[in-house]
Amino acid sequence: MLKRVEAGALSVAYLERGTADGPAVLLLHGFPYDVHAYDDVVPLLVAAGCRVITPYLRGYGPTRFRSADTPRSGQQAALAHDLLSFMDALAIQSGVLAGYDWGGRAACIAAALWPERVRGLVSGCGYNIQDIPGSIRPATPEYEWRLWYQYYFHSERGRAGLEQNRYELCQLLWKQWSPTWRVDEATFARTAASFENPDFVPVVIHSYRHRFALAPGDPAFEDTERRLAAQPPIAVPTVGLHGSDNGVTPAAASETHARFFRGAYERRVIPMAGHNLPQEAPRDFAAAVLALV
Repeated sequence: MLKRVEAGALSVAYLERGTADGPAVLLLHGFPYDVHAYDDVVPLLVAAGCRVITPYLRGYGPTRFRSADTPRSGQQAALAHDLLSFMDALAIQSGVLAGYDWGGRAACIAAALWPERVRGLVSGCGYNIQDIPGSIRPATPEYEWRLWYQYYFHSERGRAGLEQNRYELCQLLWKQWSPTWRVDEATFARTAASFENPDFVPVVIHSYRHRFALAPGDPAFEDTERRLAAQPPIAVPTVGLHGSDNGVTPAAASETHARFFRGAYERRVIPMAGHNLPQEAPRDFAAAVLALV
């Protein structure tokens, strides 16, 4: 059953299953996905005795901003503070955080800056904290073409394209990022309903402009962004997951990420999986979480 809680700048919609006194596990989705990415992961964790919580991120599904005056920021620090506020609202002092893409980034930031709140971390694609000062440095041409959607969103044409064609655009990204995953129309449509959130477009556009220093951030998060610019290490126990067939971030990209982790760190490459790890390989994702519970 869908629940709701007032947490910081947001009225967060979320799902919760499992026993209230079980170890807390927060599952965090990315762009362009939603809580349904974890539909097959949740039962495996509940069966192991966990309290499992899956929130809709800002700009997705039924989650709403509490004030019309709050900047519709999609920057990484905003996502991390949303996560902390959400944990505070549910009186979760610490838990295992697991996510990928935007959700993995929020989890990585919490683990790096507030390790006392994180019992363990599962992160798709390894170390997910953006190096915004270094974003001016080009990658190889072969890698750059994978980021076409980000450069598209830098323009007003891209904003209009996302506004008008969000279903088709996001469906294309699913196909490109998970080329070996055969997903049916009904599965995608179930998640695509979350993209009708009135703040989806402004939050997404701001996210992909801010990460290239093309848009100012929310002043409330300036101090956190300064700390993240130093690429802080992560000391909590971590399992880094990477799909062997990830179409946007190749598996080789996380091969050198061990240098960012000061605690126990294990990297697992999941064969025949792309970017949407929990939905493509739910048993592997759940096993990574349970290794830390």
